[in-house]
Amino acid sequence: MRWRKKQGAQSRPWTLLLWIAAAGLIFGLIGLGEIAEDGLRTSRNKFHQHSASGDIVLVTIDNRALQAVDRRWPWPRRRHAEMIDRLTQAGARRIYFDLLFESRSNPLDDAMLAQAIVRSGRVVLPVRGESGPNGLMQNSSGPMQMFSDNAGLASINVEYNYYNVVWRLPYSVESGGKRIPSLAASLAGVEGRTGEFMADYSVSPTSIPQVGADKVLAGQFDPRLVAGKDVVIGTNSKAIGDQFFIPGVGKMGGVYIQIIGAETLKQGKPVQLGGIPAFLLAIALAALALLRHQRRSQNLVLATATAVLLLAPVALDASLIFVDVTPGLFVILTVWAVLVRRRMRFGELTNAVSGLPNLGAMAPSKTARDRAIIAARVLNYAEALATLPPDSERQLVEQIVSRLRVGQPERVLYQGDGGIFAWFEEPRLPFGNHIEALHSLFRNPARVNGLSIDLSVAFGVEVGSSRSLANRLASALVAAEEAAHDGLKWKFYDPETLADASWKLSMLSQLDSAVDKGEVWVAYQPKLDLKTRRIVGAEALARWTHPEKGPISAAEFIAAAEQHDRIGKLTDFVLEQAIGAAASVNRKHRGFGMAVNLSARLLADKGFILRLPAMLARHGLPAELLTLELTETAALAGSGSAFDMLGGLRDLGVTISIDDYGTGLSTLDYLKKIPASEIKIDQSFVKAMLDTRSDRVMVQSTIALAHSLGRRVVAEGVEQQAVLEALVDMNCDVAQGFVIGRPMSLESLVKRLSSSRGSRVA
Repeated sequence: MRWRKKQGAQSRPWTLLLWIAAAGLIFGLIGLGEIAEDGLRTSRNKFHQHSASGDIVLVTIDNRALQAVDRRWPWPRRRHAEMIDRLTQAGARRIYFDLLFESRSNPLDDAMLAQAIVRSGRVVLPVRGESGPNGLMQNSSGPMQMFSDNAGLASINVEYNYYNVVWRLPYSVESGGKRIPSLAASLAGVEGRTGEFMADYSVSPTSIPQVGADKVLAGQFDPRLVAGKDVVIGTNSKAIGDQFFIPGVGKMGGVYIQIIGAETLKQGKPVQLGGIPAFLLAIALAALALLRHQRRSQNLVLATATAVLLLAPVALDASLIFVDVTPGLFVILTVWAVLVRRRMRFGELTNAVSGLPNLGAMAPSKTARDRAIIAARVLNYAEALATLPPDSERQLVEQIVSRLRVGQPERVLYQGDGGIFAWFEEPRLPFGNHIEALHSLFRNPARVNGLSIDLSVAFGVEVGSSRSLANRLASALVAAEEAAHDGLKWKFYDPETLADASWKLSMLSQLDSAVDKGEVWVAYQPKLDLKTRRIVGAEALARWTHPEKGPISAAEFIAAAEQHDRIGKLTDFVLEQAIGAAASVNRKHRGFGMAVNLSARLLADKGFILRLPAMLARHGLPAELLTLELTETAALAGSGSAFDMLGGLRDLGVTISIDDYGTGLSTLDYLKKIPASEIKIDQSFVKAMLDTRSDRVMVQSTIALAHSLGRRVVAEGVEQQAVLEALVDMNCDVAQGFVIGRPMSLESLVKRLSSSRGSRVA
């Protein structure tokens, strides 16, 4: 049967494997699996946790030391000089500092520290520098020459990711024309190497021998603890800062990262293989699974591949061989999902009794659009089944099918529930005569298990249109019902008589698919700084161009999405586009900000605060250049968790703006609760401010109130030059509206910026 052949053609593996391999490669190259990779590596570390070597001792300046010695930070340098003397007398092999001595302090203290360094002859001082998710380097001049002349140098440069985790450390860095070993490499005695290595966080940081700085200064420590060992002096206090996230443990001082790095190098030379080996293995095993025809065999191969990718790295990590497995897992899980979907789809598209394709298998296509749909409804199908013995339905269907295929033995019939059958037909053929012939065949009773059964049938025809296949099939079935009601053999259904389905009922379901199909896009309305008269940012606005209805009002579909809790997917889409656009603009126009509307309903979505930093990191946009304009602020009333979420967003560095100010909860107490740094005056007040005194007073008082609270003010809906100049006189900060620029494409915005940066905006 054509149906079976079609399904067999779809199961050819190589095209599928090629597409999945390409997707997996892109997945790995753009780092989509970074969060999962970090989580897997952290989990694997638990299987081979071990203690530090004990050769490195940490002298920690923590909260207890601050309380005991001096709560003010930084300490006078004489304290560090005293620690050097104490540790030198105790026999420390080398004394490393994870503290910076780059600028002058009290001359007497500086002299005492310099003399202690000379007396010891075994001090190593740090060279600063940090790299974040964007790889931004902040190198300094290093320690003062009066200290560095008699001390060794080691770099404490680190590169941290989106979650403030340092996974890789450098062997050495270039500074001042010289190559300086990292503190970790120097501690491990591994110098002269270049490049980076993975830190082994299976080394328990709590197993590192340590003593408080207060005990060292008081001489209340056992000298045998440090004798013959390397000692590192560093901080571990939130009050001081320099805190990083240690995977599987939590926030700790940055000095722990350097020591764990040194402990890693003491075990051997780490090898970073990346994601290619696991990816190639996954491709090979996926191909093996696709070549097998039995479901059980396919599942066994894919389950084995998943287990290998998850468990093999446990042993590799323990041997300091580090691999990335998420691209490979992506390939295996995607192949598995496709196979499961195919099985489900085949089951979903097949009638369980007859094996015929069901009505859901009538896949839409360009050719189907031009072909007629004929529906046959056996009107007494249920009554016929009731008279038959159990398990006789298949024989009844075979009798019906054999009659419907008379004259067209290769015809693909689709079977629905309750005695419904359908097929495609060429509209130019005289199928009316053929339908009448089929109808006459049903005058003869069907013979099933020796029983004679009379079948009553009616036909409906939909001659072809651009409407959806589901609508066309429904039309043909309605025509069959009408034919039976009118005592006719068959009947046409005129698609022009079918009224459009209720737009409001279908809009939300269409919106989700519209995002996926690219019908939803983002426009950008520029914002003008009223002091400099320059474009300093834009607001990202969702737009929907329906293929049939054309542009849909944003107020209509966004309000509906918010009311029915469907706003999440749309917001994520707009954010992804807007952040990417802002990052692109900032490559040429630094400091360009982007604003995106945020529904208060999303403040209950705990996953949002995890997705947002990932988006910012993926596009390389600093958080402070993103503004989230909070809509529907009334929904926040009494919601403590929502305020906590806003606090978390503010801690990320994102700007919070109160949108449509003046139309909702506009009390001073409310403004104090929301951690917003911007207030956006609703356009209804701005547009009427020249004509209505109360609106002008509202705008002016809002600007004054916001400035008294240290918040910036944006006026939206500025459509007249006179309104713009009035806002300048009121000391408003930013304006937005048609007089400045209508919502436009990204390309138009970039051209506008390029042309306006040379001169001020009027």
